[in-house]
Amino acid sequence: MTNVVIFLADDLGYSDLGCYGGEIKTPNIDALAANGVRMSNFHNTPRCSPSRASLLTGLHPHQAGMGILAKDDSADGGYTGKLNDRCITLAEVLKQEGFTTAIRGKWHLTPSNHIPDDAWPTARGFDTFWGTMTGCGSFYQPGTLTRGTENIDHEAERKDFFYTDVIADESVAFLKNHKSESAEKPYFLYVPFTAPHWPLHAREKTIKEYDGVYDVGWDELRKSRLKRQQDLGLLPSYLELSPRDEGVPSWEDAANHQWQARRMQVYAAMVTEMDQAIGRVLDQIKANGDWEDTVVLFLADNGASADPMPFGELSDFRERSDIVRKKTKDGRDVRIGNDPLLMPGGEETYQSYGRGWANLSNTPFKLFKLWAHEGGVASPFVAHWPKGKLRTGEIFEQPFQLTDVMPTLLELLGAKYPSERAGVKLPPLVGQSMFGAWKGADVSNPTLWWEHCGNAALRSGKWKLVRQYDFPWELYDIDTDRSEITDLSAKHPEVVKELTAKWEEIAKTNGVIPFRQIMNIYENKNMVMNAYLAIQ
Repeated sequence: MTNVVIFLADDLGYSDLGCYGGEIKTPNIDALAANGVRMSNFHNTPRCSPSRASLLTGLHPHQAGMGILAKDDSADGGYTGKLNDRCITLAEVLKQEGFTTAIRGKWHLTPSNHIPDDAWPTARGFDTFWGTMTGCGSFYQPGTLTRGTENIDHEAERKDFFYTDVIADESVAFLKNHKSESAEKPYFLYVPFTAPHWPLHAREKTIKEYDGVYDVGWDELRKSRLKRQQDLGLLPSYLELSPRDEGVPSWEDAANHQWQARRMQVYAAMVTEMDQAIGRVLDQIKANGDWEDTVVLFLADNGASADPMPFGELSDFRERSDIVRKKTKDGRDVRIGNDPLLMPGGEETYQSYGRGWANLSNTPFKLFKLWAHEGGVASPFVAHWPKGKLRTGEIFEQPFQLTDVMPTLLELLGAKYPSERAGVKLPPLVGQSMFGAWKGADVSNPTLWWEHCGNAALRSGKWKLVRQYDFPWELYDIDTDRSEITDLSAKHPEVVKELTAKWEEIAKTNGVIPFRQIMNIYENKNMVMNAYLAIQ
């Protein structure tokens, strides 16, 4: 009887974990990697809602209706703004196989944050749900907190509430209850954290563990992270570090060093606190006696985020009561924005860590969340399953992406993907299983594909075709230049032509609409315009 647990981080960079070259303390995830397998070439999508849709359905985001984000004023087809009825979730499939299914954490797959609809977790295969409906929020007092279909924002009013911790509390409670009430059934537990997505919130005790660590700045730390990645065998010794992002000054020229270092300290503390929460869940799996036959996966939903704060106009941002609190629990004003006069971390702050540190998080790659370059779509991926006889401790270089997770789990569980859901015919899964690769078998390299807000890419063999919105296609030999430094499009126009046609064919199949047309459909509303501004 095999169980499945998936941990999903939010806006985590490729190099942040200790087992991926980072200096951040992540002993629990590192232990999973040491006793499981790591993927050095796994990919997500450029943004959170699309990634969550793809992870849970085994389809490209547009196929599941999540071409941009969970949003209520959406277009048809690939942009319904919520999980559509032409996809089936992993929870729905496993429930049909006799699993108990649970989610503890962030959903963000419907714009209906308070009134249950057909895209709520409990309508899409999860027996129980505790967490938040929206995309982010205060860690001290998140909005849209929900149990089942009931809003429970009041539970976050208690003085000691901290979202990352309570996700662990609720996950542990589920495991205990399952042991006492349903031990004869396997379980699927999905644990999507909001850490380390902004705002920068962490406890002072954890933040202080990183005193002095970031004083050296992002330039030196990018170099040291790449060196560790190469020493670990994650990346080849010949791989070069991409140039510092053009929007980031050298550390020497950057202003407000103390504040800048504090921003990264808080971010690191958020990752460490997520790792501690994961450790508590893993301890309960062991206490239940389920350790040997539980598949545990860890990954991130997109690359590190260079979002400014506020994201969009401050007046509009303040009205987002689902993600912003105007007052702390003890009545102080919450100050929104990246103000160097205010050190982040506490409940009264609402900041992000900025482009320079996001560039560090994505070492050695360029660009960020929202883009289809490696900095936006390269993810850590750890798989642990003692009974599965994986090639323990090894790092696998084969390229995979989110669409491959469901085929992998269905294969190792012996479960079947249905042909229809509620009378609606389902598209076939587009990915392939990674299970053979984890056991050392030769696996064919699939074609990987992305599109988000006009940013797009296709990887076929050694080539990666990629573009920023409204810019020409670029071409990289990804086998030798995964940092995407040397654009070969002018040297190989025939390859660009071939791969462009292939990308457009897949885009048409998936219902992609040109981003400029999408902006017109949405009437240039804030969500789309914010995306547009962010990718400029």
